[in-house]
Amino acid sequence: ARKEKVDFAGPYLLTGQSLLVRADNTDITGAASLENNKKLCSVSGSTPAQRIKDEYPKVQLQQYDTYTLCLDALKSGAVDALTTDEVILAGYAAQSPGTFKIAGDTFSEERYGIGLKKGDTELRNKINTALEKMESSGAWKEAFERNLGPAGIPTPAPPAVERN
Repeated sequence: ARKEKVDFAGPYLLTGQSLLVRADNTDITGAASLENNKKLCSVSGSTPAQRIKDEYPKVQLQQYDTYTLCLDALKSGAVDALTTDEVILAGYAAQSPGTFKIAGDTFSEERYGIGLKKGDTELRNKINTALEKMESSGAWKEAFERNLGPAGIPTPAPPAVERN
């Protein structure tokens, strides 16, 4: 639906919805394990919250206004896990090494790109060229590892930029 209103450069990252748990948690291993009386937090009105409602209706979903509030609830033990895109969760884990960890595999596909005014092909091409240079020079990999490496997730191959 977004592509009808804006154009996108990229994608510059492929990720998916995942779970963040406290580092000492051993019983949450993925989305299916949440149905065992676990409390999950996400942001009200978000795509991740809706996916949980649709695909995992037995999960005890608690919705807060911000991910920061969810993170605080996870830290305090008020909830057992937090869900949104893995790259966001990895950022939280990287900011507090040893406090949180990613649990299980991703369970959706999310494509990160740069939104542009519909029809601005010139700018789209310039951004795509810059993304390709970052990928080929190793700058993309370096940035990923510097920012998200402390979370313990493996560095993926950068996605192919879409030029059509």
